[in-house]
Amino acid sequence: MMPGTKTAVRHEILGLRDAISQDLRREKSEAIAARFMTLPEYSAAVSILFYVNFRSEVGTRGLIARALKDGKKVLAPKVDRKSHRLKLYEIKDESSDLEAGYMGIYEPVDGRAREASPDEVELVVMPGVGFDPLCRRLGYGGGYYDRLVETLRPGVPLVALAFEAQMVDEIPSEEHDKRVDRIITETRTIAA
Repeated sequence: MMPGTKTAVRHEILGLRDAISQDLRREKSEAIAARFMTLPEYSAAVSILFYVNFRSEVGTRGLIARALKDGKKVLAPKVDRKSHRLKLYEIKDESSDLEAGYMGIYEPVDGRAREASPDEVELVVMPGVGFDPLCRRLGYGGGYYDRLVETLRPGVPLVALAFEAQMVDEIPSEEHDKRVDRIITETRTIAA
């Protein structure tokens, strides 16, 4: 795929990702999860921020449950519509501490989850629409994760989970766009 406008690239990649059947998406998500669990960053992290998968994204619910079982502190984001930022909350049970929120995305339940500080985050598992071999990330266009990364302690690893269908030769990028440190697909791990 040739570089183009972010909107055009986003539309094309989402079409490819959405075309993956639900069964194949589950199978590929399990392969990605298995690769993720072997990362030294996972072993070292006490506190991990996970995105909660939405629509055709790589599944994270199983990873969240596994991290909780492994004794990790699990954080999940919630969209603050007024500030256009992500607030972070600690969840203790992925089935009862999350509910459909902004745009139908599962988010921490108000009053159940403790609000967490970005300083607590030791590893970020990021969503994205598309990625390239230089670890450039194309998000959904809201800038939520780019703004969040600016609030984290320096050096916190950013790991993206993606299907091979989301990998392209080059992502259109601007100065404010944050790259990730690693991308894990069903067939490989790419390091920046």
